[in-house]
Amino acid sequence: MHQGWINALIGGSLIGASVSLFLLVSGRVAGISGIVYGALSAPKGERLWRRLFIIGLVLGGLVLNAHDPDFFADDLSAGLEITIVAGLLVGFGTTLGSGCTSGHGICGISRMSPRSLVATIVFIIAGALTVAVVKKTFGLT
Repeated sequence: MHQGWINALIGGSLIGASVSLFLLVSGRVAGISGIVYGALSAPKGERLWRRLFIIGLVLGGLVLNAHDPDFFADDLSAGLEITIVAGLLVGFGTTLGSGCTSGHGICGISRMSPRSLVATIVFIIAGALTVAVVKKTFGLT
């Protein structure tokens, strides 16, 4: 039996539960771009929890990598340069869209935000079009 959909179901459930718990306990939305931005620019009393949140994300990835190094194995067939440009464009997009997919797609939709629903639909369409254009332009498979 294929394990991928079970892993996705478990992962999605854990993400949903954790953002709900985070909102319940702190009263804050767990949008990653907002947390990162605030870690750099928020008033002094607001920075610590944001930095700890980011450290937790990184440490979680490091622990998973130590446990199962093949989990993050990927072929960057697009090359490092395109990957860097893509990352910068994502950063620009999160600023332009007033949030990222975690903020709008997970937290915003669960709060029934019409703005987040529209933003998530735009993210998905833009992502699909970008993949199609980049694959066609650079001959990627």
